[in-house]
Amino acid sequence: MNSRAIVFTGPLQAELVEQDLPEPGPGEITQQTTVSLVSTGTELICLRGECDADTHWQQYTAFPHRPGYSSVGRVVRLGEEVTELQAGDRVCTTASHRQFANVSPGQVWCARIPEGISDEQAAWASLAVITQTGVRQAEHVMGDRAVVVGLGPLGQLVAQYLRALGLQEVLVVDPVQDRVDTALAHGATAGFCGEVAGAGDFVLEHTEGDRADVVYDVTGHYAVLAPSLRLARDFGKLILIGDSPFPSRQHLTDDVLSRQVQIIGSRSCWLPPKHAYWTPQRQVDLFFTYLQRGQMRVTDLITHRFPPEQAPQVYQMLLENRTATLGVLFDWGGR
Repeated sequence: MNSRAIVFTGPLQAELVEQDLPEPGPGEITQQTTVSLVSTGTELICLRGECDADTHWQQYTAFPHRPGYSSVGRVVRLGEEVTELQAGDRVCTTASHRQFANVSPGQVWCARIPEGISDEQAAWASLAVITQTGVRQAEHVMGDRAVVVGLGPLGQLVAQYLRALGLQEVLVVDPVQDRVDTALAHGATAGFCGEVAGAGDFVLEHTEGDRADVVYDVTGHYAVLAPSLRLARDFGKLILIGDSPFPSRQHLTDDVLSRQVQIIGSRSCWLPPKHAYWTPQRQVDLFFTYLQRGQMRVTDLITHRFPPEQAPQVYQMLLENRTATLGVLFDWGGR
């Protein structure tokens, strides 16, 4: 079977190529993709191919690179030993941007997507797990006040999770007014349009002068960590969800020692043992429940839809003006 796939063949080079796809192996299924969601931050890092040496980015961004990990499709072939799925089932997986993909059980983050959840909604499942993992690490309590710094696709989901939890204040910070407005329309309680370094008075105003219980850095930019630490209260927490390719350029402030602000790193679906019950599959199920109840919304976060043939132009657009986008989908047909 031939399959079209998006591949980064070198720095700043995105191509749509034809590849041969073998039969699925034992336990695998073949997915025919309907839509896949661009993780703009991660994929642009990989497209540029620039990072600190001796980090996980060095291996992950190696060329040729197959971008994407947020995919939805239908089962069209079953490998041996597959008993829980059948042809025609809708699944969301961590497959890269490709027309057909053989995926293992661990890559299937939702088998049989519920009726009432569209393919476009389900495409957010991987990002929903990344953000839900970070929110769980904060271990919020009733009455908490939080700040979300960076309102790309991940930051928008973090803000919605916090509102679903019922926090007293969900404050959002981003230099793009449209992104601030979007977060406010989805339940954030107050927004600041500007650089994080200038948000101090805004946070003090909305926290009775105490600053935030938890600050989320969802930007992935090395320069944001230091000013974000200033927004956390004494003994507060900073959850680092944004994964900078240049951690050597990040630096601490005296807030870590003098005010004992705790930094907690969060990556993908990797939760500590006390939260191990919340597998990616369970987190996706909960995310879908929130969507079905109307407690979260993602369809109106989608700003662009493209056929895969336009992949080179799509990534060039993102390189030039990523802030004009939120959810960017590739539509592969396959319905």
